[in-house]
Amino acid sequence: MKIERAPSFSVQICMAGNYDDAQRICRQFCFEVGYCVTVTRTEYVYTGGQESGFIVGLINYPRFPKAPSEITDTAEQLGMRLMEGLCQQSFCIVTPADTIWFSRRPE
Repeated sequence: MKIERAPSFSVQICMAGNYDDAQRICRQFCFEVGYCVTVTRTEYVYTGGQESGFIVGLINYPRFPKAPSEITDTAEQLGMRLMEGLCQQSFCIVTPADTIWFSRRPE
């Protein structure tokens, strides 16, 4: 049996939009770049409303360890592809250190 360890580092992409379409975009992205992610349905509840969406999870997988900056960069690339493909205006990337908001809204 082989056992490998890597420093823990996880990143989440949080976005509203269609779960099935998000899963398809993630599958295509992972196939193209050689990656693995999780995709989980979620509900965003906010002042005056609610939206269905998803959370995409990326981790430092010990079989193919990466630096935290590489994982965050991959999350940004995937987040941009999801935002475009799902016609969304914004999304967040959550790391252990900070939360980054990406928006293409004019304001």
